Amino acid sequence: MKVVIVEDEPLAAEKLERYLHKYDISIEVLNVLASLETAIPWIRENNAQVDLYFMDVQLTDGLSFEIFSSTTVNKPVIFTTAFDEFAIDAFKVNSIDYLLKPITFTELSKALKKLKALQRQFSNTATLTPVIQKLATKSFKDRFLVRIGHYIRAVSIQNILLFYAEGRDVSLLNTDGKSYPIDHTIEGLMGLLDPKTFFRVNRSCIVALDAIKDVVVYSNRRLKLSLKHPFDKEIVVSREKVSDFKQWFAGN
Repeated sequence: MKVVIVEDEPLAAEKLERYLHKYDISIEVLNVLASLETAIPWIRENNAQVDLYFMDVQLTDGLSFEIFSSTTVNKPVIFTTAFDEFAIDAFKVNSIDYLLKPITFTELSKALKKLKALQRQFSNTATLTPVIQKLATKSFKDRFLVRIGHYIRAVSIQNILLFYAEGRDVSLLNTDGKSYPIDHTIEGLMGLLDPKTFFRVNRSCIVALDAIKDVVVYSNRRLKLSLKHPFDKEIVVSREKVSDFKQWFAGN
């Protein structure tokens, strides 16, 4: 079995690799990826040769859930984290199990046995792939509730231009040119929005494809977006996301 570890703590990655070899000496760790910046392009190019991913949820440059919004990951994943608050989000993607740190050999063994049981049930890893894809299939939100005075209204996803954060407050911008606060975080929204339609351009802003009017080359190898509707804030694609944005914008 060929495994890839997505983990930004070297000691945690070494411990995990040691446990994997203890469980089965034939397990091959293809790579250890420490950030979204390195993981996304590597997975995009090499996903076909991987049998299983171990992913830490919180990386230095974001949540590993962003990987699923940026490229295709149709292989089973075992998530690892020091916090249990991301469990629901983990099972919205290709998650086989969710291990809380510090990981024990016993818990790791249970997770790998769970994977093997699925593989036996569906004959082999090749036939397991469609099952993983089916498990990973999810419906995205088609509307968000907003409060307007004493009224609560539903805003269709087709009328949303972008989501943006100001401090801890997150709002959506509607095609009517008005902003409405919502009870979501930017990170949480990434698991609710169709990645073909929405892209997180920086830490505080998610933009809809149909809202973009122009993309302008900006300073320091960044990109600046202008929208089809007025918006009084500057929207800049962060430097580390420029390559992924171009592929998303081109429909790749």
